[in-house]
Amino acid sequence: MCGRFVSSSPSVQIAAYFDVDAVAEQLIDRGPNYNTAPTADVFVVHEDGSTRRLDAFRWGLVPSWAKDMSIGARMINARSETVASKPAFRRSFARRRCIIPADGFYEWTADPLHQKKKQPYFIHRADGEPYAFAGLWERWRGESGEAEEGSGAEPLRSCSIITTSANERMSELHDRMPVILPRSAWDTWLDPGQHDADLLGALLVPAPDELITFHAVSTEVNNARNKGEHLIDRMDPTSGMLFE
Repeated sequence: MCGRFVSSSPSVQIAAYFDVDAVAEQLIDRGPNYNTAPTADVFVVHEDGSTRRLDAFRWGLVPSWAKDMSIGARMINARSETVASKPAFRRSFARRRCIIPADGFYEWTADPLHQKKKQPYFIHRADGEPYAFAGLWERWRGESGEAEEGSGAEPLRSCSIITTSANERMSELHDRMPVILPRSAWDTWLDPGQHDADLLGALLVPAPDELITFHAVSTEVNNARNKGEHLIDRMDPTSGMLFE
């Protein structure tokens, strides 16, 4: 499960890191969000022919056949074990794969002081570099398909983050984690002409333990309206106090 993540890097920095050729104009002045929640617009790296693009898609994939867009709220994650066969995702897995950049993500586990409550943790790379989450994206043209080419109406573009079993480090918090693609896999994953399901499936594995470090944070992150940088400040889960 990946239900909240941090998107704090500016678009120019993300574009450089992921070797992007074109950045959507509306992203240039976009500010940081330290509490990205489902249905928000998120950065997406994808390829259109020979051009690698950075765009913003709605988080929560809406299949092309959906009767309405509300289904997307239940499609924020796709399981690696079934992504190639599940009707909601198999078309996107074959044709529309993407990378969703993230500067870290959150997970909740049992509170050591109050077992009925959950303690949030911020998971990130020790070196400060962003994660490259494996994702899928799709176009939805509306309930009646009115957003056709040349109609003037834009289709909704939405995405989902693929998850896999947790590595040893992540298993201290949860039994699932996002698929984190190494740089060596980016070209293969993003290539819309790549249809080898076995080759693609082999990329959907747990990341090395060294890519995972984490610390407890304030329960302020539970409220999606809170989006400030203070949300990732280190907290002592036994005392509930922030570290200086």
